[in-house]
Amino acid sequence: MGNRGMEELIPLVNKLQDAFSSIGQSCHLDLPQIAVVGGQSAGKSSVLENFVGRDFLPRGSGIVTRRPLILQLIFSKTEYAEFLHCKSKKFTDFDEVRQEIEAETDRVTGTNKGISPVPINLRVYSPHVLNLTLIDLPGITKVPVGDQPPDIEYQIKDMILQFISRESSLILAVTPANMDLANSDALKLAKEVDPQGLRTIGVITKLDLMDEGTDARDVLENKLLPLRRGYIGVVNRSQKDIEGKKDIRAALAAERKFFLSHPAYRHMADRMGTPHLQKTLNQQLTNHIRESLPALRSKLQSQLLSLEKEVEEYKNFRPDDPTRKTKALLQMVQQFGVDFEKRIEGSGDQVDTLELSGGARINRIFHERFPFELVKMEFDEKDLRREISYAIKNIHGVRTGLFTPDLAFEAIVKKQVVKLKEPCLKCVDLVIQELINTVRQCTSKLSSYPRLREETERIVTTYIREREGRTKDQILLLIDIEQSYINTNHEDFIGFANAQQRNTQLNKKRAIPNQVIRRGWLTINNISLMKGGSKEYWFVLTAESLSWYKDEEEKEKKYMLPLDNLKIRDVEKGFMSNKHVFAIFNTEQRNVYKDLRQIELACDSQEDVDSWKASFLRAGVYPEKDQAENEDGVQENTFSMDPQLERQVETIRNLVDSYVAIINKSIRDLMPKTIMHLMINNTKAFIHHELLAYLYSSADQSSLMEESADQAQRRDDMLRMYHALKEALNIIGDISTSTVSTPVPPPVDDTWLQSAASHSPTPQRRPVSSVHPPGRPPAVRGPTPGPPLIPVPVGAAASFAAPPIPSRPGPQSVFANNDPFSAPPQIPSRPARIPPSIPPGVPRRPPPSAPARPFF
Repeated sequence: MGNRGMEELIPLVNKLQDAFSSIGQSCHLDLPQIAVVGGQSAGKSSVLENFVGRDFLPRGSGIVTRRPLILQLIFSKTEYAEFLHCKSKKFTDFDEVRQEIEAETDRVTGTNKGISPVPINLRVYSPHVLNLTLIDLPGITKVPVGDQPPDIEYQIKDMILQFISRESSLILAVTPANMDLANSDALKLAKEVDPQGLRTIGVITKLDLMDEGTDARDVLENKLLPLRRGYIGVVNRSQKDIEGKKDIRAALAAERKFFLSHPAYRHMADRMGTPHLQKTLNQQLTNHIRESLPALRSKLQSQLLSLEKEVEEYKNFRPDDPTRKTKALLQMVQQFGVDFEKRIEGSGDQVDTLELSGGARINRIFHERFPFELVKMEFDEKDLRREISYAIKNIHGVRTGLFTPDLAFEAIVKKQVVKLKEPCLKCVDLVIQELINTVRQCTSKLSSYPRLREETERIVTTYIREREGRTKDQILLLIDIEQSYINTNHEDFIGFANAQQRNTQLNKKRAIPNQVIRRGWLTINNISLMKGGSKEYWFVLTAESLSWYKDEEEKEKKYMLPLDNLKIRDVEKGFMSNKHVFAIFNTEQRNVYKDLRQIELACDSQEDVDSWKASFLRAGVYPEKDQAENEDGVQENTFSMDPQLERQVETIRNLVDSYVAIINKSIRDLMPKTIMHLMINNTKAFIHHELLAYLYSSADQSSLMEESADQAQRRDDMLRMYHALKEALNIIGDISTSTVSTPVPPPVDDTWLQSAASHSPTPQRRPVSSVHPPGRPPAVRGPTPGPPLIPVPVGAAASFAAPPIPSRPGPQSVFANNDPFSAPPQIPSRPARIPPSIPPGVPRRPPPSAPARPFF
């Protein structure tokens, strides 16, 4: 016979599990585990066995359960058991399960009463159980026997506490009726981990084995030594019954008969016995399931809301409808154009906060990468001077020139202008790459239709490549135009007179003094560990200096480095470092910072390094020349020039410097404009006005709008998920209405558990004469025989702050009608009973004195 209460819960839980399985999720109800705690031979295994409804645990006298048994009940259509230590074997005969438990216990602990904390894991699959965990624990003992260690008591207590400390475990504190309840170690352990008594249920076993003339009525009525959830009495099978193969059905019938026929328990027979214990535990499981429902409902509702918008689009979906395909194609092409324009022009919605993309990257190319490339090619001082001197000498020929030839100036300028082609074309290539990446990012929304996405990418990319040729031709034309006529009357050109008066300029004219060019975090990478190691600072770059501070508040300045004679060089990234590094050094071989000839500055990305380099260029700090070029320059310096030639070279050098600066300024301004006009704006116009026509001409509409298998699957999954979520919410609603939560009982005065160590009441017994024979009406009870009764004064009842000590007669008032089944006292510490004629909430004064009824 199974647990009927559990069998009623099974359909509810299965409905929930099925609803969640249909949406590909697991329903985490996390039902409480039930642990049985008690002394040796208290009947723990029998209580657990009755709850499962199967006879499979070892029995006997003394310590039988010597290892924790973790019993996992798993709902299944077939019934069998399996052990963790022999997974391959399925047990269908539960007698074999008992034998395997005994054998596995002996294998680890030996055959001489030894114990072990290593649990035995048993799984029972059955259609009559819920997914629960039951734990059968060794009985609490104090005196070691056999192979048991001297500290057996503490070992077993530690073992038990490990299992009952979990908040989601229900504790069945099992105590035999023929022992002293106040000394119950099971209740003491339960009190340690559950001081509120919310998850502890007292179970009194062996009621049929109490001494003749005694009973446990006061305990079971929760009057003596009360618990918050009270006590439930059970009658298990005796060892003789077990050996005689008395089945659980017959044992439950005998238990029912015992409670109905016993004069002390028959008035509460419906609250006693294994079925009531099962009902109580199942109500706890129901409460737990109901407590889990709000969180599950909230989770499902949030998922349902997130699907609503997309499902609305699919509700009336017809894949083969040509009208739908035309509408979808128009919408997608239009959305592609909007997305492309937003990525290029910038937009406030859907901002990427992790990296630059689209127009921001192109802007960085225009104003950081391109100027840097220009500057890199214009500072080659020694080569430039050598070329000027050769040009002057070649123009003069065999004669010695008296004047500075302007033809040398034009030749050098044209040669410098030609060098602009390479950085300009590189700039176009970088912009094209960004445009193509932007197109790919925008077409990701077309992934539902692979052919449409492929064709869109191909058509737009082909158009960008066509515009590339025209853009590069236009840029080369601009450079040729600059080369064709050297305008020495330009307003910014210094002219010959000013060039001769100017001194040699090793650095470009810098920006306005003290103008802040850039701020940001950088790491000084080459400080030794002895001096603190690498550290991050807040750097501020101005036109004249580089300063760094402790933080961005710029209050605590660490150092200020003038920019005079500084240059930049690249530094290879360290093997174990993920930072990108560049260095600043002094061209005159002086220390830059403290004892460092150069400071290595580290950034998180190469983009940051390029950006900082561009900022240093604006401040007049240029990159270092290659070593090979330096060596060539050194060799050239050995060639001496006469003073007149030197003055002429200097004059032309100044003129070239001035005119190339004008051209660079013009090119830096015209390049972004040319690329924007010929490439970017034209591409946007093409997407808006011509892309759709190209798509129609490239393929028929049906093939373009053919859905991918993934998209069709996704749509079906979404609709299935949507309906499954609604079904799961309906099931949760049904469970909420079809089950009832039982409120937690009010707290009781359980101080006796704390004081049990200081004084120990005797067993909960009283003379059988205090209960009337079955043939005699219970309402007629006379004075009970026993020790002499002590009359109590009227005011004496208030002085009792705790239950009377059962070892001596306690004061009890006599009811007017002598009803032995009157309501229990409201406050356990009060020794008086309330007459039924007075409402329970009224009495606030001591009852009249009366002869006391002894406890035993």
